[in-house]
Amino acid sequence: MSELKRTPLYATHVALGGRMVEFGGWEMPVQYAGILEEHHAVRTAAGLFDVDHMGQFEVTGADALPYLQHLLTANIAALALNEAGYALMCYADGTVVDDTFVYHLPRKKTGEAHYMVVVNAGNRAKDWAWMKAHVAGFRVNLRDISDHLYMLAFQGPQAEQILQKLESFDLSKIKYHFARAFKIGKQSGLIARTGYTGEDGFEMFIPVDSGKHVWDAILEAGKAAGAQPIGLGARDSLRFEAKMPLYGHEIDAHTTPIEAGLTWACDLDKMFIGRDCILKRKLEGVTKKLVGFEMIEPGVARKDYTVAQAGNPIGVVTTGMFAPTFKKNLGLAFVAPEFAKLGTEFDVIIRGKPVKARTVKTPFYANRAKMK
Repeated sequence: MSELKRTPLYATHVALGGRMVEFGGWEMPVQYAGILEEHHAVRTAAGLFDVDHMGQFEVTGADALPYLQHLLTANIAALALNEAGYALMCYADGTVVDDTFVYHLPRKKTGEAHYMVVVNAGNRAKDWAWMKAHVAGFRVNLRDISDHLYMLAFQGPQAEQILQKLESFDLSKIKYHFARAFKIGKQSGLIARTGYTGEDGFEMFIPVDSGKHVWDAILEAGKAAGAQPIGLGARDSLRFEAKMPLYGHEIDAHTTPIEAGLTWACDLDKMFIGRDCILKRKLEGVTKKLVGFEMIEPGVARKDYTVAQAGNPIGVVTTGMFAPTFKKNLGLAFVAPEFAKLGTEFDVIIRGKPVKARTVKTPFYANRAKMK
């Protein structure tokens, strides 16, 4: 087994009491004070995440836009300057290579178009190989800048107010899914109103040697408001409540965006890798649908647990857990389409025993006050 990678803030996480675990080839903090406390801190105040394990790829050149149009499901041409958008990379059969966030950034000094593609940590090497394999015929330059940038996320209803103590420009002017340059002390970088929690908040890209300075400054500024460092455990429960997909769970190389409920992220009026197969699936119908459910009887559903009705398997759980915001055991599962209707009851097989559950509306949690 290869040695786990560590972000430059590893020692800081340990000093803060972070319990370190393996994730996507990295040694990352799963929790500090505890998953429940950290989850509620993000929902009620603000939380700071080290997400430097994620990958960032720079795309420039005369054909940067047509290349990304070919590679990604969303209409990248529709992104305004400094706007970010969610998009998927798909295989030729329409299944998912990875999900990404794409930033349309100001042109380089050379006048070349400039984009940044942010990818999942565990998929970084695979995504990089996939992107490089499809540059033929395009005047495009790719650069893996992951090791040059430090990526932090600061999420929660008080995130803007806390960060405003450290920044002179009006953060309220940054619209949802838009970015701009920022400066904390002498450290400059890119700040975007994006995130993976269902809350308002920001993601920051800064020079790697400035990561600790910015991390410490944010926690100090947010101390009185209850801001906390947040581990992977609460990151998962937060994204789950907001029904934000996680690769290897709701999306993978066996699932198309149609089945995962991500049709909105696919512009089927343009050509891209996998487009025809995705369109075929949309027109002919799917064999599975992603649904949310709540446990009626005591029990926690976990990934890969079988979903059954009348003793017959009808699907499989993708994510399941105790949802701290609702104090309920909730889950997401792929089921046969005829069982996807709201209110449908079925069993989740937990340690060999059928435990009753019922489909409910998703996302479980939605807070769009600032996300406009």
